[in-house]
Amino acid sequence: MIRVLYVDDEPDIREIALLALSLDPGVESRGAASGREALAIIDEWLPDLVLLDVMMPGLDGPSTLARLRENPASMAVPVVFITARAQSQEIQNFTTLDAVGVIAKPFDPMTLAQQVRTFLA
Repeated sequence: MIRVLYVDDEPDIREIALLALSLDPGVESRGAASGREALAIIDEWLPDLVLLDVMMPGLDGPSTLARLRENPASMAVPVVFITARAQSQEIQNFTTLDAVGVIAKPFDPMTLAQQVRTFLA
């Protein structure tokens, strides 16, 4: 079973993502509405992959990733940024932040679970 944490401050997008991930019987997913909520969840439930929105109020995606890397428990968990800002220059910047990849918004709900599997392969 693959554990995926989807972090996005937009409730509708988060709901669609979690529904899309639930279509794969080999994926167990949870959602978080903020970077702070994600960090609290990870203390109790360590995912195999984090899908992380870039632009969120308070603790944004890059800041959340930095906090994940400071925690010995989540230090090695792969993170994929989810963003509407998916120009090649921005994607390059995100990968220098230690993300394993970027998924552009709007994402295809029908292929989201397969994309997760690709990032874990």
